[in-house]
Amino acid sequence: MARAELSAADAARDDGLTVCIVGLGLMGGSLALAWRAAGWPAHIIAVNRSRQAITAALEAGAIDAGTTDLSEGVAAADVVVLATPVRTILRLLPEVGRQARPGAMIMDLGSSKQQICAALAALDEHLQVIGGHPLCGKETVGFGAADPGLYRDRPFVLCPLPRTSPASLRLAERLAVAAGARTLIADPLEHDRAVAAISHLPYALAAALTRSVALNGDGLAWSLAASGFRDTSRLAAADVDMMLDILLTNRAAVLDWIDAFSHDLAGLRETLSAEDEAGLRLRLAEAQAGRAAIARSARW
Repeated sequence: MARAELSAADAARDDGLTVCIVGLGLMGGSLALAWRAAGWPAHIIAVNRSRQAITAALEAGAIDAGTTDLSEGVAAADVVVLATPVRTILRLLPEVGRQARPGAMIMDLGSSKQQICAALAALDEHLQVIGGHPLCGKETVGFGAADPGLYRDRPFVLCPLPRTSPASLRLAERLAVAAGARTLIADPLEHDRAVAAISHLPYALAAALTRSVALNGDGLAWSLAASGFRDTSRLAAADVDMMLDILLTNRAAVLDWIDAFSHDLAGLRETLSAEDEAGLRLRLAEAQAGRAAIARSARW
């Protein structure tokens, strides 16, 4: 899919809009840089614990202003985007709700949605709320890892609540499109089950694989490790605190997929143990065909 573009009318509509990004790490920093690179005309302020990150973002031209004071940043904004780890979002939402101006829109970039959307729903009715999850990222963290192209052509899931107005949904879509993403609408429960399969389970498997080889392998294994092991274990390098939040807030769906994977792995082990070449070939061929179908659907 070609990169989505904002129309001139859309851009004009957002001129004078003030957006506060809470969290200047990889996701929040990349979002600000993407908006700047696209020439999106909103006024961007940031809230971050680290003054060093704020200074770096100002020097990069990613933001117009920054503060370490959450209430100061939130109170000035028409839109507040929480770009922190999931449990930090859950912790900050009540305070954000108290400090936001009436009519402001509160959205997030969290990787699990059911708990966050429930917390959004609990905010005062004078606020507009919507859940969000851009499916992009790296293993590196912090503003230093931020990339203006991170969101380009990537899915950006939006989870509107029953109270989300059509105008707020359109605004959330413009925010995503301005960063270069393509938007999808999803129910929080359906979202969490889907991302458990294609994101959270792969991380758990990469972590288990890496730990297993580290504990049971030897020096020869590491000296022979090349692209296959590198690519398969890559996700294990992700930030531990971030992934803890994701696994714990999407626990039920992740456990379901771990069970499904364990059942299939046990089947593969059984055919291999029995030297059932036909059965093993069938399983591998089904996996190969499934990978090809997924690649076509995902536009890899």
